[in-house]
Amino acid sequence: MSVLVCFHAHPDDEVFSTGGTMRRAADAGHRVVLVTATDGAVGEFPDGLLAEGESLLSRRRMELSNSAEILGVHRLVMLDYPDSGMAGTADNDNPEAFTNVPVEDAAQRLADILIEENADVVTIYDSNGGYGHPDHIKVHHVGLRATEIAGTAHVFESVANRDLMRTLITANPQWASEDSGLDIESFGVPESEISVMVDVADLIETKRAAMVAHASQIGDFGPFLQMPTDILTMAFGVETFRRADGVKDPKLTALPL
Repeated sequence: MSVLVCFHAHPDDEVFSTGGTMRRAADAGHRVVLVTATDGAVGEFPDGLLAEGESLLSRRRMELSNSAEILGVHRLVMLDYPDSGMAGTADNDNPEAFTNVPVEDAAQRLADILIEENADVVTIYDSNGGYGHPDHIKVHHVGLRATEIAGTAHVFESVANRDLMRTLITANPQWASEDSGLDIESFGVPESEISVMVDVADLIETKRAAMVAHASQIGDFGPFLQMPTDILTMAFGVETFRRADGVKDPKLTALPL
C-alpha cells in the first residue's frame, strides 16, 4: 500500500483536478489523504441555503467531508487558514489569510502530516496556481517546501491542460465570455509539459456526485452539473500532472503509487 496526499487550497478544489485520481487510488487499495489549506469562508452562496444560525464555514466543512467520502479519502485535514479571496480583493489584506502566512510555518504543518503518513506521492499546484488565485499560488510554495522538509519522494503539480481548454472553448464559445475571468494564455500549462495523464472517464459520475456535495458552490459547479455526460467527460475525464522537479520523462498513465 502506498500513501497519496493531495494538497488543495479550498473545499471543492479537490473535485476538479484530483477527484478521479483519489478515487482510483483508494479503489486500488492505497491510502488517500486530503489536506485543504483554507476554510473557504470567502465567496458567494445561494440565498436560503444556510439554516438559521449556520455559518458558511461550517457548511463548507460539511460539504468537504461529504465530497471526501465520495472520493474515497481515508483522512481529511483542514489547516483552516482564512480564505484569501480572489486576487485584488480586500480579503488579500487580511494578515491571517493563507496568502500572508509565512511559508515556513504552513510548510511545517503540512510536513508533519506527510511525515506522520509516510507519504509516497504528494500533489500540489503549479507556480501560477492554475489561474493566478493567491491561495493556489501559496499551495505551490508551501507544498514544495513541505515535501522538501519531509523528504517526499514523488511530488507532482496538478495542472490544467491549456491546449485542451483551447479546444473546448473553440467548441463552446460561451465558455469564453468576457466576464469569465479566464486568461487562456496563462491558464494551466501546455500539454507538452504534462508528465502524467490519468484517464478517469469511468469515474465521471463519481466526480459529478462530489460536485453536487458542494451545494454552496453552485456558482462554480452549476454549469457542469447540467452537462451531458460526454461533454463533462471531455472536460474532466482526464486528470493531468507535471513533475515538480522539472524532469522530463515519457508520459505516465498513473501516479507512481
